[in-house]
Amino acid sequence: MTILDVGCGQNKYPGSVGLDYNERTGADVIHDLRQFPYPFADNEFDLVYASHVVEHIPDVIGFVTELHRIAKPGGRIRFITPHYTNPEWANDPTHIHLFNSYSFNVFQPELRHFEFYTETNLRLVSRHVGLVNLYKALGFEALLNLDESWPSMRFLRKFWEQYLCYIVRGKVMEFEFEVLKGPSQPTV
Repeated sequence: MTILDVGCGQNKYPGSVGLDYNERTGADVIHDLRQFPYPFADNEFDLVYASHVVEHIPDVIGFVTELHRIAKPGGRIRFITPHYTNPEWANDPTHIHLFNSYSFNVFQPELRHFEFYTETNLRLVSRHVGLVNLYKALGFEALLNLDESWPSMRFLRKFWEQYLCYIVRGKVMEFEFEVLKGPSQPTV
């Protein structure tokens, strides 16, 4: 399995090729993550892992499109990013974007509201919201993520995201997408 860790920093995903802009990280490939294309061939990686990097990239749609290009058809892209209500989000002055549970819907053909933003197609495999420790300990995190096992419970996440997230604060979100390419990909 070929794995790329985008923005690997000093904690590279085990067994992966590390990509980062900073030479002090010990990454295998040094490249400005804001500059596309990345120095990889089309369809090169089975898994593209991007932990705490998408919130730093000015062009999110360009970034996801580039990860899609270098991932194999049927491969996976995993994102980990702070939730927009994370009280620690503002501690890092290099953060540019805020995300919620639905920020990547633009890449899912069946959920895309604006077809002209992108032609990059992904299928959501999993989405998990982590909460700050107090609410995690009280069981709210398990409740919000019930839709992972029971899609009919999706309303709990949506209700939290729209009405309660500034009280029951989010910490981090994890997304996994399947890369859709070629003639078998869904059309809008």
